[in-house]
Amino acid sequence: MSGHRHHYRVAVEWTGNHGTGTDGYRNYGREHVVRVDGKADIAGSADPAFRGDAGRHNPEEMLVAALSACHMLAYLHLATLAGVVVTAYADTAEGTMRTEGNGGRFTEVVLRPVVTIMPASDPAKARAAHEDAHHGCFIAGSVNFPVRCEPRIVVHAS
Repeated sequence: MSGHRHHYRVAVEWTGNHGTGTDGYRNYGREHVVRVDGKADIAGSADPAFRGDAGRHNPEEMLVAALSACHMLAYLHLATLAGVVVTAYADTAEGTMRTEGNGGRFTEVVLRPVVTIMPASDPAKARAAHEDAHHGCFIAGSVNFPVRCEPRIVVHAS
């Protein structure tokens, strides 16, 4: 495989020891902190369905967010190259995970970006850039489940 190698260092520290460690399924917290040098900490936990704290980010949400953000960044780049002037981008992405026994896996993620473009921009090019962005997203290219995109293009009101 050719190309440049990029490395990412993340520290995850479990903070949910309530005094007795993991001596029982109900006796420990799922709280943890995600740290990246020079950036704000992320307060993490498990999904509430798995005894987590609903007020903290869970890994499943962070995976969906990573796919959404990666697609957006690839899209903005490709829209620029296509001469499409984007003035707003908002996505409400959803992921579906299926659990079986002690394991589970995501079965799909659906991105639903609403992209606002300037009137002089071509809506067809704006829509087409989503397909290219999907192939340009490093995260989507790394997962083993479908990532679908259902974009809506809105022309900026002058």
